[in-house]
Amino acid sequence: MPSYNARKGGTVNPVTSRSSMFHSRLPELRRAREFLERFCEGAGIERGAGLKLNLVVEELFLNTVKHGHRGGADAPVWVTVSSDESGIHLAYEDQAPPFNPFAAGARELLEALAETRREGGLGVLLAHGLTRASEYAYLYGRNRIRLTLAA
Repeated sequence: MPSYNARKGGTVNPVTSRSSMFHSRLPELRRAREFLERFCEGAGIERGAGLKLNLVVEELFLNTVKHGHRGGADAPVWVTVSSDESGIHLAYEDQAPPFNPFAAGARELLEALAETRREGGLGVLLAHGLTRASEYAYLYGRNRIRLTLAA
């Protein structure tokens, strides 16, 4: 049964939501991209917004694989996407060591790495710039990142 979200004026719109799990390995990124593309097609999300969503997930996923699991692991990565009139909502969870890429200290570190032309950090800064809201928590052994992008 679909979920519904009431809009102003009493009209009701369906809320589209999808979840999937991937292993923290580079080849799984292709499956994640396909998952996001199917979601965007089904939810009627414009191509530009879908590309931004895909870029954000790609950056988070690459950080999980490269840095969180030092090249990959069978550890799960959970991706949940939904859309409503307020935007596209992403919940991204992994079991890598705790790291909040959107914390003020992390942001300063990533900006410093970018200035010295060292590898890493630019993608997360770009992803953060594409979002309207972000939230991070480390709960039950998982990094949980929640983001909202414009639809």
